[in-house]
Amino acid sequence: MTFALTDWMLYSMWVVLGAMGLNFLLGLYQSLKNSTFSSDLITKYLTDLLMLVFPLFLLAGMTVFDKTDWIMETAYYIGAFGVVVKYLMDLKGKL
Repeated sequence: MTFALTDWMLYSMWVVLGAMGLNFLLGLYQSLKNSTFSSDLITKYLTDLLMLVFPLFLLAGMTVFDKTDWIMETAYYIGAFGVVVKYLMDLKGKL
């Protein structure tokens, strides 16, 4: 099964991955600054890719099965919004 992200779905995925990257870089900077770097920092983001981003790709792939053309896209946007809010709250906590 192949899929292509529509324009707004692609932009929302960029925002999700950008928020993840920004959070990762801030955490990496803080851990290097405090000399507390460990591999847990990297494995946490690999887990987040599997638990947060992969389901978004699954929802994007399931839009083919949606006859209404809006139910799966709405679920995708709600999921992407939730992931971005999670990372913004994490960024707020780190600052």
